[in-house]
Amino acid sequence: MTSGKSPMLEDAFLGQARKTTESFRAEYDFEPRGFQTAKGWLHYVDEGDATAEPMLCVHGNPSWSFYYRPVIKAFRDRHRVVAVDNLGCGLSEKPQDFGYTLKDHVDNLEALVLSLDLKDITLVLHDWGGAIGMGFAVRHPDRIAKIMLGNTAAFLVDRLPFRIAICRWPIFGALALRGLNGFAKAATTMAVEKPMTAIAKRGYLAPYNSWHNRIAQHRFVLDIPMKPSHPTWDVIEAIDAGLTQLEDKPMAIAWGMKDWCFSPVFLEGWKQRFPKAEVLEIPDAGHYMWEDAADVALPFLEKFMDAESSPHTA
Repeated sequence: MTSGKSPMLEDAFLGQARKTTESFRAEYDFEPRGFQTAKGWLHYVDEGDATAEPMLCVHGNPSWSFYYRPVIKAFRDRHRVVAVDNLGCGLSEKPQDFGYTLKDHVDNLEALVLSLDLKDITLVLHDWGGAIGMGFAVRHPDRIAKIMLGNTAAFLVDRLPFRIAICRWPIFGALALRGLNGFAKAATTMAVEKPMTAIAKRGYLAPYNSWHNRIAQHRFVLDIPMKPSHPTWDVIEAIDAGLTQLEDKPMAIAWGMKDWCFSPVFLEGWKQRFPKAEVLEIPDAGHYMWEDAADVALPFLEKFMDAESSPHTA
């Protein structure tokens, strides 16, 4: 997965990452780090004591590690907090010849985690990050200590909101998502119930400033498997089947109940698979739950993290 690091290339990559974040450094003050994959540099945040219990935050589409800034800031004084930008997203490189399939993203996450040798991990997952993070977890259940889910899925569904479905239409989808930045820009209003600040909007949109840099947003939408012939269908099925390996892991779920995309139907899917999970339903939060309800979700996560890491009981 990785090739030999070039210090000059790494310095250039990290320099570009710092430049991208200049206009919202007050919100996102983390030192950039790079991991070289076969197809490009993967950016990640690595805050806190390297010997502390790690938290691994995995985002979805069209967000990036910026979404997890409340979690990183709240826990970096007592945990090692790693937040990855999936390839094509955030401050990671945006290769045009990468597959951008679920399996590709899981492979990259696996390579990063193994290179950092993270163990006793608390996963913090959102949106596509649920499938990517759980994809890693079912490959390495021995490395997982706890799981925190929020407005996500790692199983097949038979519904697709119209606002997502039209983004898959030939020609129109590419023009809307890559040409007009229709996905990331729309998410700054449609994914929240509370208005975003100007600096937060800048943070979410800054990495997606060109057709080239919006490739992952389009590819993620195209990778949603709605029929068995789709190549990611079998990947999702295998991840779902593998979730039984995680049944005894302590799990917490914080859910924005006004999410029109990952609606409460998905929450019920998680409850069925993990009936012992601790659940926080947040009635006035949307898809970007950490934007709308960090003041509610952080105490919930803190209590969950402070609890003993033994399997929970009913």
